[in-house]
Amino acid sequence: MNIQAAVLCDYAADYQGKLCIQGAFDTLYARQFPVIHPACALALRLCFENEDCGDHKLGISIADEDGEPLDKERMPIVGDLKIALPEGVSFFTRNLIMNFQGLKFEKDGVYSVDVTLDGELVARTPIRLVKVDQQG
Repeated sequence: MNIQAAVLCDYAADYQGKLCIQGAFDTLYARQFPVIHPACALALRLCFENEDCGDHKLGISIADEDGEPLDKERMPIVGDLKIALPEGVSFFTRNLIMNFQGLKFEKDGVYSVDVTLDGELVARTPIRLVKVDQQG
């Protein structure tokens, strides 16, 4: 599996196989912590080849600098991923979009959105939380 895109953004959609990403970001600013980010999305574009065929587990988690999940009760989010290429096709791509609402960040620092396949890390997208003063 080849990860062609793993982007944290304000909004993402799949239009007839085209991945549309709006408002890609890697930094959030807050005046105080904890802070709740109301809504965002993880946009993934995956490319599969013959060697990827079979049943897999796809995992998504958001973790702090110490590797602690943002939500220990709900993360990692794990789903079944069955891959089968149509006859005569050497590869195909799929867009996956995971919407998040009400993400609570306890402190400033660097976090990561981790994507795993069968328990192995295949993509890591960093996100930085920055505390700003009242003037900034």
